[in-house]
Amino acid sequence: MKKIVLLLASGFEIYEASAFIDVFGWNNSFGTKDIKLFLCGLQKELNSSFGVKVEVDLLIDDIDPSEYEALAIPGGFEQFGFYEDAYSEKFISLIQKFHQLNKIISSICVGALPLGKSGILKNKNATTYNLMGGKRQKQLKEFGANIINEPIVTDENIITSWSPVTAIDVAFELLQILTSKENSEHIKVIMGFGNNRVDNLE
Repeated sequence: MKKIVLLLASGFEIYEASAFIDVFGWNNSFGTKDIKLFLCGLQKELNSSFGVKVEVDLLIDDIDPSEYEALAIPGGFEQFGFYEDAYSEKFISLIQKFHQLNKIISSICVGALPLGKSGILKNKNATTYNLMGGKRQKQLKEFGANIINEPIVTDENIITSWSPVTAIDVAFELLQILTSKENSEHIKVIMGFGNNRVDNLE
């Protein structure tokens, strides 16, 4: 059984997290049935950006990256405390450990910023939230990333994306990497998505 860590910071965006939960849940019901997703955080109970409380499966201290295939990080809102967790020493250290083992790391929206702070995006192509004046992309650039203004950017084993609209596509891309294109397309179809929506974004 393959295992994935869904790493949540306080103030994470529920939709971005749920994309991974749904895609891999559907896969375990109707796909390869060989990937288990574990919710992880600094505290056992976390608040999302909009006050929905979520109890995680594991604390960061419980994670041995060598036992997992991938790390997924949704973004969140500053006013709900996202960066307090996402920039913490333990959060950053876990990202670095996954990277040192060449594990797949995927992020959505400002989930790329803790990747940047960890140093793993230095001289790498990446993106993050691109609206409202491009503030977050400027911050990511300050961490040494080469900003690519596209919906989803993959550089080696690191996936970044620019806003919540990309969440489902990032989850499907991660599923494809861990299983196959045929399986990922199958799950898309039975979930009602069909064609890859990212191809139609401008």
